[in-house]
Amino acid sequence: MVVMVSNGNSPAGAFAPVLTAMSTMRDGQREQKKAAHAYLESFQKSAEAWQVTIGILQSTADPEAKLFAATTLRGKITYDVTQIPSDALPLLRDQVLELLKVFATGPRPIRIQLCVCLAILAIQMTGWKDVVQVVVSTLGSSPESHACILDFLKVLPEEVTEGRKINLTEAELQQRTQELLGDNAAIVVQLLINYAQSSDTAATNPQLLEVITSWLREVPVSDVVNSPLLNVVFSALDSDRSFEAATDCLCAIFKETRDVDDNLSTIQILLPRVIALQPRIAQAQQQEDTEFFKGVTRIFAEAGEAWVVLIARDPGVFRPLVEAVLECAARDMDRDAIALTFIFWYELKLYLILERYIEARMQYMDVYSKLVDVMLKELEFPSADGPNSSDLFDGDREAEEKFREFRHHMGDVLKDCCEIMGVTECLSKVLDRIKAWMGSYAGMATHESVPHWQQLEAPLFSMRALGRMVDKDEDIILPQIMPLIVQIPHHEKLRFATIMVLGRYTEWTSNHPELLESQFKYIVSSFETDSKEIVRAAAMAMKFFCTDCKHQLGGQVVQLQHFYNQTLDKLPLISQEELTEGVASVVAVQPPGQIFDLLKLYCDPLMARLMALANQASDDEGKLAVADHLQLITTFIQIVKPYVEPDQENPAVRYCQEIFPILSTILDTFMTFTPICERICRNWRHMVISYRTAISPLLPAMATKLASGFATSRQGCFLWATSAILREFSEDREHVDDQTTEAIYTFFEAQSTNMLRIMNDLLPQETPDVIEDFYRLLVDALLYYPHKLVHSQLFTPIFQAGVSALALEQRDPLIAVLHYIRDVIGYGGENPPSSTNAANPPEIQRVVQQLILSNGEHLVKQILAGMMITFPDDCFSDGSGALLGLFELMPEATAAWVDKTVRMLPTGTVSEAEIERLMVGIKSRLVEGREGIRKVRSLLQDFTNNYRRRYVAPRDGLGRLEPERFRFNS
Repeated sequence: MVVMVSNGNSPAGAFAPVLTAMSTMRDGQREQKKAAHAYLESFQKSAEAWQVTIGILQSTADPEAKLFAATTLRGKITYDVTQIPSDALPLLRDQVLELLKVFATGPRPIRIQLCVCLAILAIQMTGWKDVVQVVVSTLGSSPESHACILDFLKVLPEEVTEGRKINLTEAELQQRTQELLGDNAAIVVQLLINYAQSSDTAATNPQLLEVITSWLREVPVSDVVNSPLLNVVFSALDSDRSFEAATDCLCAIFKETRDVDDNLSTIQILLPRVIALQPRIAQAQQQEDTEFFKGVTRIFAEAGEAWVVLIARDPGVFRPLVEAVLECAARDMDRDAIALTFIFWYELKLYLILERYIEARMQYMDVYSKLVDVMLKELEFPSADGPNSSDLFDGDREAEEKFREFRHHMGDVLKDCCEIMGVTECLSKVLDRIKAWMGSYAGMATHESVPHWQQLEAPLFSMRALGRMVDKDEDIILPQIMPLIVQIPHHEKLRFATIMVLGRYTEWTSNHPELLESQFKYIVSSFETDSKEIVRAAAMAMKFFCTDCKHQLGGQVVQLQHFYNQTLDKLPLISQEELTEGVASVVAVQPPGQIFDLLKLYCDPLMARLMALANQASDDEGKLAVADHLQLITTFIQIVKPYVEPDQENPAVRYCQEIFPILSTILDTFMTFTPICERICRNWRHMVISYRTAISPLLPAMATKLASGFATSRQGCFLWATSAILREFSEDREHVDDQTTEAIYTFFEAQSTNMLRIMNDLLPQETPDVIEDFYRLLVDALLYYPHKLVHSQLFTPIFQAGVSALALEQRDPLIAVLHYIRDVIGYGGENPPSSTNAANPPEIQRVVQQLILSNGEHLVKQILAGMMITFPDDCFSDGSGALLGLFELMPEATAAWVDKTVRMLPTGTVSEAEIERLMVGIKSRLVEGREGIRKVRSLLQDFTNNYRRRYVAPRDGLGRLEPERFRFNS
C-alpha cells in the first residue's frame, strides 16, 4: 500500500541508505561503487521502494537524488504496479499529481519523469476514463502549470505506443489506446490552439511544437493542417527559440502525408508554403548560420522524401521542390547539410528508373547532371591553410576520417546520378574534369609539387565510386581515360587514387587486354614507393588484377612468383594476404599437370620461411608471426583447387602430403599456443573443404593428429576441423566407401568421449569456447549421421551435457547448444532437420521422445531460467524455439514442466495469479492445435520478458533453478 511519507521533510529515516549509496556511486572507490550499484539495483525492485521514492521526492534531498527517485518510481509503475492493491491506485495517482505541482517549475528532468509516471499509470488504470481533463484541471491554468501540462501531453502518446512493456493484454492495450489517444485527439488539438493563441510567447514555445509532433500519429494530419496550428508551425520558423522544434514538427507532418493519394488535399496546402521557404536557403548561406541552413535543407529534403512518388508522377508541379533540394546541396560549401539530401536523391532515383516514369526521368535529367557537378566539387579535399601542405585537416584526424567516410556516401549519390543519366554521360563529366586539369596545370607539375591536385583527385575518386555501374564492354570513355591516368604526375594522393581506380576496373581491363600491361606496370612500380598507404593500395589492386585477369597473366606465372617472393617480406600482414590471394588465383587456373610444380615454386619458399620463424619463435610475438605466416599457406589451399577425375591423384593433395609432416611437427612444438593450433587446424580444415574426398590419403594421419591434439590441448579448434571431415565424408556422400564412413564416425565418437570427460571435470563456465565448437560439431553429426548418433551410447550424455551448458551466459556457446537441442527435438517428430529427404523412422522418433521424457523437466527448467534470468537477449528466440518444439512434440508434458518450473521462482518475485494466468493461457491455446502452440510461444516470451525486466538475478544463486552438475561415466 502506498502512503504519504510522514517524515518527508528530512532526508534521514527510511531513505537514508539510498542516499548513502548514491553518494558512494558518486565519490566511492571501485569496490564500494560496485556494492552500492548492486544495492540500488536491488532496492529499485523491492516493495519498500514505493514509499522511499515518494519520500525522497517530498524531502529536501538534492536534485540528483530526486531524479533517481523519480526514475525509480517510473520503473515501479511500469513493472511492479501489481505490488499495490487496485483500490490504492487512485491515491498513488493523486500523489504523483501533487508531486507534479511541486516540480511544475522544474527541474525539468524530474518533471518529465513524473509526467511519464503519470502517463504509464493512466494506461494501467483502465477505469480512469477522463485522464486529460483531470490532469489539466488538477494542474490548473497558471502560467507555471502550462509547462507541466505540455510535458504530460507530449509523453502520453509516446508511452501508449510503447505499451508492450506494460502488463496488459493486446486487447486491453488496444482499447486503452483508443480511450487515451483517439478519444482525446480533438480535445488536445483545441487545447493546443487555445494555448498558442494565448500569447506570442506561447506561439513560439518549443514545448508546444513538441506536443504537436508527439500527437501527429494520433491526430489526423489534415486536422492539424486545416487548423490555426499550421500557421503556428510555419511562423515558429522565424524565431531562433523555436526554429529547431518547428523544423521537427514540419518534418513529422510530412511523414504523416507519405500515403500521398490519401493526403492529396493536405499536400496541396503544404507544397506552396514549403516552396515559399526557398529564399531562406540563400539567406542562411549568406548569414553563415550552419544550424539554420541544416534546418532549411532538412525541410526541403524530407518533404521530397515524403512526396517522392508525386514528384515522379507530376514533375511540372513538383520540380520547384526538387530544384530547392538541389540548391541546398549546391550552396553547402562546408558540407554540413548536403548529406541530408542523399536519401531523397536515392528514393527519387528508384522511381525514375521505372519504365512508367521515363518521361519524368527525361525532365529531371538536367537536375541530376547539375548534381554530378555539385558532387565532383564537394569531393575535393580541402586546401592546406598552414605551412604543412600535406596536413589538410590541421591535425584533426577525426575530421579527416569523417570526410573520408562522407566521400563514400557522396559516391553513392554519384551512382544514383549514373543510373538516371547513363554511364557515358557521367564518365564524360569525369573525363572533362581530367582534361581540364591536364590543360591548365599538368605543365606546372614537378616531382615535389602538383598544383591544385585536389581538382584532379576528385574525378579519380568519382571513377572509383562509379566502378560498379560501368559495364566491362564500355568502349567510349574508359579507353580515353585509362591511358591518361597512368601518366598522372607523382603525388601521394593522386597515385593512391589512381591505383584504387585501376584496382576497381580490373574486370573491364580483362576485357581490354591491350591496356593491361601499362596498368600492371604502374601497380608493380608502386610497390617501390615509400608510402605505406600506396603500398597497401597496390597490394589490394594486385589482388584484383590477378583475380580478374588471371587468364591473361597465366603466361607470366613464373615471373610473377619472382616478384611475389621479392616483395612479400616488405608488406604488412594484410597486404601479404591480399597479394597471396592474387597470385594464388593465377596459379589456380593453370593446367592440372603444372599445379604440383607451381605449388612447390610458390609455397616451398613460404614453408622455408615458416620453419625459420618456428625455429626462432621464443616469445609470443615470434609465435604470432608463425601463426600469421601459416595463413599464407592456407590461402593457396583455399584457392588452388584443380579438378581431376575421382580415380586420379590430385596434385594439390600430393603437395599437402609433402607439407603435412612439417605442419604436424609445428603443431606438436606449439601445442600450448592457441593461435598456432587454430591456424593449423584451419589449414587442415580447408584441405578437406577444398579437395573433399580426394584428401582420403591424408585422412588417417590427420584424424590421428586431431584426436591427439584435442586430448592434449582441449582446444576447440580441433573439433572445428573434425566437423569438416564429418561433413565431407558423410553417409550419403559419393565416392566414400562404408569402411571410411565407419572410421570417420568412430573418430567422431572418440572426440566426443574426450569432450564429455572434459565437461565432467570442468564447469561449463570454464570451457565456453570449446562447448561452442563441440555443439556446432554435433549439429553436423546429427545432420549427416543421425542414425548412428541417435542409437549411440553417447546420445543421452551428450544431451544431458548440453542441458547443463545452458547455465552459460555467453551468447555464442548458448546458441550452439540451443541449436543442437532444437535439432534433437526435431528428430522426435516427422520432419527433422535432415540432410536427406528420407522419412524419419519411427524407431528414431521413439528414442528421441524417450530421451526428452527422461530429461524434459530439467531442460525446460534450464531454458526458462535462462530466458528469465541468465540468457543474453540474442538467445531468446532460440530458447523459445526449443520450448515451441517441445510443445509441438509433447504438449501436455511440456505444460506440466513449465508449471513446475515457474513455481520454483524465488518467493515474492511472481504472484500466484500471474502463474495461474500463464498456465490457463497455455492450456487454452493448446486446444487450438498448431496455431495455438505458436501463441503459447508468445505467451512464454511475454512472461519471461516481463519477469526479466522486474527482477535481477539473485546474488546468492538461483536456488531451485540452479543447474545440476553434469556427470559422465565413460
